[in-house]
Amino acid sequence: MKDGANNPPPKAAEIKAAELGTAAKDFQNLHELVAKARANLNQNAWDYIVGGTETETTLQRNRMSLDEIAFRPRILRDVSKVDASVKVMGRKLRLPVLLAPVGALETFDPEGGAAVVRGAGSFGAAHMLSSVSEPGLENVAKAAPDALRIYQLYVRGDEAFVEDRIERSIKNGYAAFALTVDTAHYSRRERDLAKRYVRANRRDVSGREYQMALDWRTVKRIKQRHKIPLVIKGIATAEDAAIAVDHGVEWIYVSNHGGRQLDHGRGAMHVLPEIVAAVGGRAKIMVDGSFCRGTDIVKAIASGADLVGLGRLQCWALAAGGEAGIIRMLELLEDEVQRCLGLLGANSFAELDKSFLHAASPTTAPSVFSAFPLLEIAPYKY
Repeated sequence: MKDGANNPPPKAAEIKAAELGTAAKDFQNLHELVAKARANLNQNAWDYIVGGTETETTLQRNRMSLDEIAFRPRILRDVSKVDASVKVMGRKLRLPVLLAPVGALETFDPEGGAAVVRGAGSFGAAHMLSSVSEPGLENVAKAAPDALRIYQLYVRGDEAFVEDRIERSIKNGYAAFALTVDTAHYSRRERDLAKRYVRANRRDVSGREYQMALDWRTVKRIKQRHKIPLVIKGIATAEDAAIAVDHGVEWIYVSNHGGRQLDHGRGAMHVLPEIVAAVGGRAKIMVDGSFCRGTDIVKAIASGADLVGLGRLQCWALAAGGEAGIIRMLELLEDEVQRCLGLLGANSFAELDKSFLHAASPTTAPSVFSAFPLLEIAPYKY
């Protein structure tokens, strides 16, 4: 008898536990995920996730808008039972976090969106799938049927095209449907242009004219025909937020596409207060744009957001360790959030409001990496 003949192959659960254990050992800080992702990715994939449009001014302002907020902590409050969980769409989440829609997640891990949604579901965070990310709507739903999943659409066809995606989302148990509205024209990604590099998912893209022609009539039609909650992603002004709420939109998603669409836009946290005021509690609010630390999440929720989207950090975690990397990233964020809440004198997000925040001058120059100063010790070029 050969050695090991009586030993059964390891079960999936055992393999997963081992991977999680390795991730917990290898990644003690969020910046270590970023460094590992850099080591694993080629220059084209790296530029895709860290870059923005043209001068990358909007990208930098996203980070600046977060760094211009300081905390006003309260003391001598019993914070022995800090709980960072929230209830969203009838579900309890361990953190008010949404793994934001990112195209071509398969660039960072072969399993793409399936690995991300499994990680999100296992931990207890929400996931929004991009319509241009593999392995597609149905397969991602099968990968984590119990996860809080939202489907995001780029419109590449007529009314029937949109209806088909909504109906498939409902059939596959997605909790909400998101329509991205800030990509009427595709931006100039100059990191790629300078290299004469054309991404595979940008070649021969047909149907862009439908996104260009998108207007409020589509929103009205969706609300008239479907009960699934609607998210409008890419709102950057109080005026448009008010119009969306008047159309019955349940979720306003404040976003400038991570600084990847309109150059010289405002930072997300500069925009959020006016959106909160315009919405006036009539809809829930998501926000993304350079959020990558626990303190960032706390600032957003204290400012009136209900969910915080993570884009680049999600991709770094995925590239660093696949599904296990996603879970480890969320664990580290949870630890940062819980410590921040406790040091502010709050046991939960429900105890926060903008009185805990104060305008301040940034201490570092804003960049996609300025939240990770310890990256300077890593042996990689950024």
